[in-house]
Amino acid sequence: MTAPRGAIAVVGIDCRFPGSPTVEDFWRLLLDGRVAAGPVPGDRWDPATLTDVKSGVDTPAAFIDDAAAFDHRFFGISPIEAAAMDPQQRLLLQAAWRACEDAGYAPRSLAGTATSVHVGIMSSEWGNIHLTDYRGMTPQRGSGNGYCMAANRISYHLDLKGPSMAVDTACSSSLVAAALAATTLRAGEANMAIVAGVNLILTPALSIFYDQAGLAAPDGRCKPFAADADGIGRGEGVGVVILRRLADAVADGQRIYAVIEGGAVGSDGRSNGLTAPNRFAQADVIRNAHERAGVDPHDVTFVEGHGTGTRLGDMIEVRALGDVHKGRTRPVLLGSVKANLGHLEGAAGIAGLIKACLSLERRTLPGTPAGAENPDLKLADNGFRLAAGTTRLPSGTVHAGVSSFGLGGTNAHLVLSSPPRTPTPAMRDEQAAVLTVTAATREALAANVAALRDALAAEVPGRVAQFAWTSTRVKTGLRYRAAVGGIGRDALVAACDTLTRTLPGDGRPAAPRVALAFTGQGSQYAGMAAPLYRHCAAFRHHLDEASAALGELPGGTLVELLLAGADLEPTGLAQPALFGVEYAMGRTLVELGVRPVALLGHSVGEFAAVCVADGITLADAARLVVARGTLMQALPGGGAMLAAAVSSAELAELVTVEPGEVLDVAAVNGPRAVTLSGTEAAVERAADAIRAAGRSATRLRVSHAFHSALMRPMLAEFTELAERVWPGSPRYPLYSTVRPGVAGSVDGAYWAEQVCGPVRFAEAAGLLAEAEPTHVVEVGPRPVLLGLLRDVLPAHTSLACSPGPTATGGELASVVAALYRDGVDLDFDHWFPPSARVRRTLPGYVFDRDTRFWFSADDGRSVAAPQRSEPAEQAAPGAGTGTPAAGITTLVLAAIAAVTGHAEAALHPHAQLEELGFDSIMAMRFVDELEPAIGPLDLEALLPNLTTVGTLIDHFERTHQIAEGASA
Repeated sequence: MTAPRGAIAVVGIDCRFPGSPTVEDFWRLLLDGRVAAGPVPGDRWDPATLTDVKSGVDTPAAFIDDAAAFDHRFFGISPIEAAAMDPQQRLLLQAAWRACEDAGYAPRSLAGTATSVHVGIMSSEWGNIHLTDYRGMTPQRGSGNGYCMAANRISYHLDLKGPSMAVDTACSSSLVAAALAATTLRAGEANMAIVAGVNLILTPALSIFYDQAGLAAPDGRCKPFAADADGIGRGEGVGVVILRRLADAVADGQRIYAVIEGGAVGSDGRSNGLTAPNRFAQADVIRNAHERAGVDPHDVTFVEGHGTGTRLGDMIEVRALGDVHKGRTRPVLLGSVKANLGHLEGAAGIAGLIKACLSLERRTLPGTPAGAENPDLKLADNGFRLAAGTTRLPSGTVHAGVSSFGLGGTNAHLVLSSPPRTPTPAMRDEQAAVLTVTAATREALAANVAALRDALAAEVPGRVAQFAWTSTRVKTGLRYRAAVGGIGRDALVAACDTLTRTLPGDGRPAAPRVALAFTGQGSQYAGMAAPLYRHCAAFRHHLDEASAALGELPGGTLVELLLAGADLEPTGLAQPALFGVEYAMGRTLVELGVRPVALLGHSVGEFAAVCVADGITLADAARLVVARGTLMQALPGGGAMLAAAVSSAELAELVTVEPGEVLDVAAVNGPRAVTLSGTEAAVERAADAIRAAGRSATRLRVSHAFHSALMRPMLAEFTELAERVWPGSPRYPLYSTVRPGVAGSVDGAYWAEQVCGPVRFAEAAGLLAEAEPTHVVEVGPRPVLLGLLRDVLPAHTSLACSPGPTATGGELASVVAALYRDGVDLDFDHWFPPSARVRRTLPGYVFDRDTRFWFSADDGRSVAAPQRSEPAEQAAPGAGTGTPAAGITTLVLAAIAAVTGHAEAALHPHAQLEELGFDSIMAMRFVDELEPAIGPLDLEALLPNLTTVGTLIDHFERTHQIAEGASA
């Protein structure tokens, strides 16, 4: 696909509008034709206290719910700073995060990128209230207000390095911001742009102004282009879109809502008055936008108009549009989202842009619930028809226009087109998938798992793997982790339900120390790993590699034998089959990013362990394993093996060997777990003696007496072959079961020695205990070694790649999910095949809404105060107001609480000061709080210790004492 030059893609959207807290809620509101206007909420102002104001104070408007709620912990903002911030900034932070997620990014992955931020904002009533309260002024109020900070705060918290600016052109602010962002992208100043618009109605000031100017609709509803239009109805909310150059978005396979083909911004110049619109200036902007977009106005299907619902404004806008569009044979559909939401002022343009993008993507234009069109506008004569009802848009490329005109004369118009058609393949609902979620707190993790679970339950089955892959790209990077694995939608949904009952109690687990244990012969069975091969693309890829390296085996290739359920008991098949399966399992884990602290292989399992660790090439390992199995199978039968519950010392006392017989220790698997191997008579006599001593002895089903002197006849030929293999050093520690200790190098002599020598598993396991693995993963078709290791190693998590014949093929995905959940960082692109690496829409992050920060009126002045639905966090008193007996710890905790607003109970020793919102300004205030009690402090010497609460306390306990006579 070739992207038009200069075309800009809209790749992410988030919004929070009246009556619609999410994008999908907004779309349903549009389709339902609902109007969000309602009475003034009690937390804004009380009209009853303003009876001396003639009008405008009780006019209905469209308000969002719970504008006070803010997840300050998520962004590492202290309660004191959150309480001082303009809530418009708080809304922007959360919406920007969710919009980045919607674009397919883990927001923190954007750190350091050339991403620009453009925020349309035309008022800050919060600043008007708080910046005039001179006695209550704080540093946080200064940085928490001001238009520039609305954009800069997003850039700061996401660590974005592109241009960052606020745009105020009154009502057109956010559409102008979008036009500027597109220009920034075309100029190469940024590779991605976050464009936003925000508006909050905190005072009746503008409502009074609109009423006095004759612009206000008495019922608070905009009725754009309608016969009943009688003025502006106000609204509020926040909207964010993510923009990229179209060519880049297409190349990265991103979901595209719509394409901005071009646009223009201009001014009314000198019109009939500063606030009077200029028809000819508006028409010029529309013409210029089409010229720059290269789109003929007659190709436009609909226009999302400015549409304030004022008689003069609508009349001039329609005539300006008519100057460009009249003469058409097919009328353009005209509407405005202001009929649903009211006039969002600084956010009006972004609201119209989001509506247009959703309409183009979904090929449906919602109607404008304003009533019958105004006949005085003569829409038909100007080439238009009011979009009164929902309209299905035509197939093929659809073009649209979006207008936004500022009160002071700054006009903007964008020309859009429908997204390019990029069919994405659906997949069978049989793929083993891993779903990941991260969150800032344990409580938020539960909420986000539930949201993802509900979205997954509604997903098309053929897109489940794509949905899961998207989660591994987007839902990452936060303190608390959750993950589930399974096959298909229903299994993953059930796993989510189980997970919500067992969520982790601690965030940021220490990096796990993972050991991989590779199973030996005897664990094989017909059809082993066949379900895993069918359902897991990563395993399938590596098993195909192993099968090709092993070549033709008796009866077919390894893959053919496994899928056919062939008998794998013959040694000539068992050993290559185990090697291939274990290599594929182990290679899958290592390629995902598992970096084992130890490898342990039991007998033939050691070949896979060394190969996975790159201590031997796949081709060489396959050649040796095939030869080993073939040569062993060719030996005469008649040997036997016995598993006995005795120690090596007891064995020497209980068992004797007659002349001419062979009885060797084949393996020492534990303190009381020995395997014997030898001639039939010797093994049977040993079994009788052991049982007579009251110990268990179990004959093993084997074809030969492995790891005994009976293997010597094949040793010379195998040794000759093994010596051709170049010695290799495993990149991960190999706890040898052939020689004592960790094997630094593995050569032909090592592999030859392994044939007849005992498997020193217990000895290797004892050494492994010193490595203190936190997780042991058994790599094999069924768990055999985990039980042996459980009593030898310190407390650890045991995981099996396959449970045995009951395997469904989803167990390896569950192992991967458990490792990720416990702290292993994985690259899931190696798990999902290319057909699954398609971005799907996920629910946005669910922020904690328990903490609220608002204002309380007091004779026209307001003071920011944190509010909580749970008991309020009270800032601790300063260091100069305690008792003389208080120690350093008490002083430090009280000072941190005083400058941040956190309750002392939240200041545990491991709490990161950065996550508590402890910044440089607070560091200076912290010093001011402490100096009266402990004397002068060197701020520069203090800075290296501003990491955790505990580190800071330790610093002061080492370096300071409470000054004599000072209050604590």
